[in-house]
Amino acid sequence: MAAENELGTLPVKKLLAKLAMPAIAAQVVNLLYNVVDRIYIGHIPETGKLSLTGLGVCMPLIMLISAFAALAGMGGAPRASIMLGRGDKDEAERILGNCASLLLLISVSLTVVFLFFAEPFLLTFGASENTISYAMDYMRIYTFGTVFVQMTLGLNAFITAEGFAKTSMKTILIGAVSNIILDPVFIFLFGMGVKGAALATVISQALSAAWVLSFLTGRQTILRLRPENMRLRTKTILPCILLGLSPFVMQSTESVLNVCFNSSLLKYGGDTAVGAMTILGSLMQFSMLPLSGLSQGAQPITGYNFGAGNAERVRESFKMLLKCCLGYSALLWAVVMLFPRQTAMLFAGDAAFLDYTAWALRIYMAAELLMGIQIACQQTFIAIGNAKTSLFLAVYRKILLLIPLIYILPHFIEQKDMAVFLAEPVADTIAVTTTAILFAWQFRKAMQKLEQAKNV
Repeated sequence: MAAENELGTLPVKKLLAKLAMPAIAAQVVNLLYNVVDRIYIGHIPETGKLSLTGLGVCMPLIMLISAFAALAGMGGAPRASIMLGRGDKDEAERILGNCASLLLLISVSLTVVFLFFAEPFLLTFGASENTISYAMDYMRIYTFGTVFVQMTLGLNAFITAEGFAKTSMKTILIGAVSNIILDPVFIFLFGMGVKGAALATVISQALSAAWVLSFLTGRQTILRLRPENMRLRTKTILPCILLGLSPFVMQSTESVLNVCFNSSLLKYGGDTAVGAMTILGSLMQFSMLPLSGLSQGAQPITGYNFGAGNAERVRESFKMLLKCCLGYSALLWAVVMLFPRQTAMLFAGDAAFLDYTAWALRIYMAAELLMGIQIACQQTFIAIGNAKTSLFLAVYRKILLLIPLIYILPHFIEQKDMAVFLAEPVADTIAVTTTAILFAWQFRKAMQKLEQAKNV
């Protein structure tokens, strides 16, 4: 029970460093192995370019699978932390068991849907006659590994929630290292091409899933996955689903945003603008990894102490998370504003293209300075179990603000492509302002309620 006790006793600053650093490292490793995966596929003799394009078309479906894992994992894990803080270990284990069952149900459903409807989905997301065969080769095999992806991503969140950040990091490392080793074996040695890449990914995820399950059924874990807790109970699983809707919306809407940005930029700026957007999206994705790792590290601290009724440690956890997130986002913003061309050179070498991308980068990431506030507040809402507000903020920023602005701003600004890029900082500024106001009000109210309950 040492890890559980540490969440309520160790200095918050030391705890955040202990839990966040492995989470950040895991996020970076995960991104790197995805990049390596694409490099291998891109170097397949003769068909590399088409194979890589086929994989790119599959990404929205792959992101959707991950989003469903977040629905159960990121919804259940914070509630499990809160229950541990309240001393209700039995309910925390029921949450774990119910979320595992939900992940299995989701896996079966997604597998059936993608087996029968993958081709029309892929054609909708941009597959052509030249690339659909490669996309289908990948998705047919990847679909059979859906259960491993769900169990790995969904249940690994519970390991982090217990305070075992290093164990959680090992889950990612097992999958990443296995994939990097198996990719060239299946792709080149066995001559399987894009099918080999999919098979390597499925095997790697299966190894990670086996690791997660062995830990959660072993002796070291605080919360044990027990068969008797896997019978779905409405009062147990429904609050988890409601809390998980926020991260689900955040992840699942990424593919929609990509379509919106690319279609508008193709209309107003041509292929150059779409190519620049690919770089901007990659930079934004990379920039969010440390913020995601920080919030993952803070979640069990905040959730446990919220459940334990320790308002002071909850406040301290949020303040520390806010300082770290804001400091990182400010540093990143400064680098992008001062060295946009040098940043873009990581992805391209053409001079004219670099000039355009550097110009777009400064516009697109103009409000990056504020994103630390958004992440810290929104993730704290999730950590204390405020499902309604966290869901509203996820929908508000992307669906209610960003997507409409992509199409509205070009009607009011003469330089149309600039207007599309400008949608991001405008939406971010409005969203951060709204989030800060809501947080100042609701967080204060939640802490007052916590203190009153403890004094009764």
